[in-house]
Order: sequence, then structure tokens, then C-alpha cells
Amino acid sequence: MNDTQPVHFEHHSTNFNRLRGRLEHQVGQAIADFNMIEEGDTVMVCLSGGKDSYTLFDILRTLQKRAPVDFKLIAMNLDQKQPGFPADVLPNYLRSIGAEFRIETQDTYSIVKEKIPEGKTTCSLCSRLRRGIIYKVAGELGANKIALGHHRDDMIETLFLNMFFGGKLKAMPPKLVTDKGDHIVIRPLAYCAEKDIAKFARGMEFPIIPCNLCGSQENLQRQNIKQMLHEWERQYPGRTQTIFTAMQNVKPSHLLDGSLFSFKNLELGDVINEGDMALDEGL
Repeated sequence: MNDTQPVHFEHHSTNFNRLRGRLEHQVGQAIADFNMIEEGDTVMVCLSGGKDSYTLFDILRTLQKRAPVDFKLIAMNLDQKQPGFPADVLPNYLRSIGAEFRIETQDTYSIVKEKIPEGKTTCSLCSRLRRGIIYKVAGELGANKIALGHHRDDMIETLFLNMFFGGKLKAMPPKLVTDKGDHIVIRPLAYCAEKDIAKFARGMEFPIIPCNLCGSQENLQRQNIKQMLHEWERQYPGRTQTIFTAMQNVKPSHLLDGSLFSFKNLELGDVINEGDMALDEGL
């Protein structure tokens, strides 16, 4: 199904409940596998108004009710003063569900427009400004964890972007410590497929805020990578998950990074856990 096509789920239909159950299981598994949330944590969930962050916040609120540990959730939205931004949508939604939240208003839009020439991509500077504000607000709220809505497909796309354009085998980590060491950033949607998130968001009828208000085009290279992966998945169903599984099954002795495996010190008699496949073809 095309992600842009409407979905008409009843909130308690069998299909919708199965979808919700799958997402809850995947988020719970990611939290457990990477120890993302612990007893006494205050988790600030960055809520942009897009399908990913709405889904993240909804699933975390559901899991919070039955989690074996006690933790606090606070939604945070950064109003960057883009022209046409519907400033009332998120506060109204969050009040309607009884959630604790913080709306931070900072006119980063004017800064970006002043610094970046017309027609150039603004995403890089915008992201840096946004990141600094998010860390500051997390400190003011006493949040030790910051939850972002990146999902499985974001991580895979980033892997290929770094390979093709950065010369690195690098993706998005499910969990990281900020540069100053003040906060831990977590990505609880790490195991969730974008198509499932899109279906869930449509079924929940979240009040989605469009992501193109700033007028900047999404990174063209990322769009190309996304299209490539979609085409692969169409021709070979399951390939996306296979790539994601590979990201969790790394064999340093069969790559070329001497900082991860000591090729120089390799001697006769050494046993390598990854095995001897020197003369194997393909796999």
C-alpha cells in the first residue's frame, strides 16, 4: 500500500490492534535490548507534529502504564516560527490527552534565512540550532533522556548515505550520550518500519503538521537513497529487514578497519570467531 493512501482503521479493529501490538512489542524490545529507559528516568520526547513523533509518544505512554520501572514522560515541541506554523495544534492535542508538555518558542527560522542563501538547503544549520535548544530545554526540565522519533528506515538510509557520500560504515545509534555528557539520546522506534508507523498514524488520525513549512527541500541525496531502497524492497520483499539485520551482525575481521581488528598482529594459530571463509565465493 502506498503510504499516501488513506487508511480507514477502526481503533479497536483486529487489524489495527494487531498493528498497535506489533509496534508496542518492537518499541518494548528496543528499550530492553539497549537499556533505553530505567527506573526514575525523566524522558523528554521531541514532538514535531509528524507521524513518527506522534507514534513514539503514543506508544511510550501506553508502555509506561505497564512498564516494570517507573519513569516520567514530557512532550517537547520547538516552535521555530516558520510562517504558517499552526501553533495551536500540538498544545490542543496534548491537553486533550492529558499529557505534560513544554512548547519552546525560538525564532530559528529568521536566523537560518539570514545565514543561508536563497535556494540552498537549510537543514544543516536548522538542525544544529534545534539540537542546542533541545539540550537546553531538557536541562531545564530535568530530563536525563531525550527520545527522538527516528525509525528503522531512517537508520538504514543513513547507513547508505554515509557509505555512498561519506566513505564511512556508520548509521544512527539507538542510544548515545551527548557531547557534553549531560543527556542520553534514545531512539525507541529503532525496530519499527516506516510503513507501519504511517499506517498507525493514519489510523489514529493524529493532527499531522506538514514538514515543509520552512520551504526547504528535503535532502535530495536521502530522497534518492529512500527511492533506491523502496525499489529494492519492491523487487525483493524483505531486503530492507535483511539489511537492518546485517547492521546488528557485524564481523570486524572481515572488513578493513585496523582499529576494530588487529590484522597486523594476526599470526598462524590464531582462531577467529567469524571463521575462515577466505576461499568461499559470495557468502
